[in-house]
Amino acid sequence: MRPPQRTALLSTALFSAPIAGAVLFLSACAAGGPAGSGGTPESPAVQAPAASQPPSSAPASTAPAAALATFTFPDGRLSFQHPADWRVELFEASASPFVGTASVYDPAGQLRVSVYTGEIADVVASAAARTVLETDPVPGLVGKSVPTPHSSFFVDRSGDAAQYRMGLTPGLPVSPNGKVQDGLIMLGERILSADVVLTGTPFANDEEAKAWYWGAEGRTLKALLMSFSYR
Repeated sequence: MRPPQRTALLSTALFSAPIAGAVLFLSACAAGGPAGSGGTPESPAVQAPAASQPPSSAPASTAPAAALATFTFPDGRLSFQHPADWRVELFEASASPFVGTASVYDPAGQLRVSVYTGEIADVVASAAARTVLETDPVPGLVGKSVPTPHSSFFVDRSGDAAQYRMGLTPGLPVSPNGKVQDGLIMLGERILSADVVLTGTPFANDEEAKAWYWGAEGRTLKALLMSFSYR
């Protein structure tokens, strides 16, 4: 398996931007963060892949790095990091084999990310036209699944409707020849899905979406997705 590398992808209208802000933010804090609910402080820090600086239009972050907590699923193998002042609630549908959903909430109590792991899941194929705004391989999942899981931000358009989506994808959201790719992330016999919760129509257009993505909120959510690890 080749090491993680920056992915440049051309789609119907592809915009690719480096992830340095989010990943470096995470790497700087990972080693010293306290454990969250169900977390283990011993989890290794995420290694940031080589990347260049964000586009000049992206707002620069001057805020100090926040503390991180590590949440580990009961299997002891799958984990991710989140801001220490966020909380994770775990719904366990089955203990053996483990099937469950981790719901990640911000300090205001808003659901921000939903993570599922189990042995059963459905693939929802999209017939819409997909524009990828950002996609990068997740360092902690390289070599754990084929194709390598990516943290992706994209929009599916059908007619005048636009659905913005952010989460983990099984490889690239769109193939090099422009075909939409949907599937499941397989970690051995287990399935993983992780999706940022974006309700309604959060952005008026792609430029507004990219501005949000490179802002504090988008970077925090990207850092969470990029922190996934499986051992």
